[in-house]
Amino acid sequence: MVKAINSGLRKAMERDPKVILFGQDIGRLGGVFRVTDGLQKDFGEHRVMDAPLAESGIIGTAVGLAMRGYRPVLEIQFDGFVYPGFDQIVSQVAKFHRRMAGAIAMPITIRIPYGGGIGAVEHHSESPEAYFAHTAGLRVLTPADPQAAYLTIQQAIACNDPVIYFEPKRRYWDKGEVDESLAALELGAVADPWRARVVHTGSDVTVACYGPMVRTCLEAAEASTDISLEVVDMQSISPLDLETLASSVERTSRLVVVHEASMSGGVGAEIAAHISEKCFYTLEAPVIRVTGFDVPYPASRLEEYFLPDLDRVIDAAERVMRY
Repeated sequence: MVKAINSGLRKAMERDPKVILFGQDIGRLGGVFRVTDGLQKDFGEHRVMDAPLAESGIIGTAVGLAMRGYRPVLEIQFDGFVYPGFDQIVSQVAKFHRRMAGAIAMPITIRIPYGGGIGAVEHHSESPEAYFAHTAGLRVLTPADPQAAYLTIQQAIACNDPVIYFEPKRRYWDKGEVDESLAALELGAVADPWRARVVHTGSDVTVACYGPMVRTCLEAAEASTDISLEVVDMQSISPLDLETLASSVERTSRLVVVHEASMSGGVGAEIAAHISEKCFYTLEAPVIRVTGFDVPYPASRLEEYFLPDLDRVIDAAERVMRY
């Protein structure tokens, strides 16, 4: 996935000279996870710029760049470091386009490595997607595999709305085939980033997930011998593609929602509420959520108890089948 995102960034920069990369250590170092490796050497320091350790300053600078017609792509080094820039994101980035009555767009892409599973220290493993999905004016995307990452990072950059682009850091080193021959200008016709994807067909239970949990749910679907699981990668957290998900639920009559973030106020609650409303006469069981617990992300040695795993997904599917 790291290489796929790097290739997607390269394509976007080749296509549009107004695309500028800005973030901590993204230049000569290539970022902590080496996502931007080699880009400064190829495009120059004027397009791939190292930023000071000041997230609010990074976001504020991007607002100014966007006002002057650029398409800044920012990297927040870790999910837990985004909060100093949170005020700029929700007060300026999300609202500026509306405040200016559409006269000035905010085509800003904010890349955030997120989630656990890498044994990181405090503040380096968070799942803050619900904060941004709740904020009107922002789009929120998260890829689940290298091909999706290659396409959606380009689509996020090409979008005239601000996009929070969550990269599941535990999947950075997952491998997969990537078709780089897809014409960049036809990406919308190839794959709509705002649409959910059915990545595994099944007949008994729909499992809605996104980002790092897609692989986990696919493993659960493969391991489940008695229950047929249909796995839907939501991909876009805001806006949610409820039509694709509802179509799946109408076939299976049951839904399990899976994400790493804590349960209370999470994206899973929003999905459950919408599907309960849209598929009320189809559902044969209540929607069940499989999530992280309502505690701060634990120390790395306890991550395996906090993060949803294959067993918890299968257990939820078995429970929803008993209704």
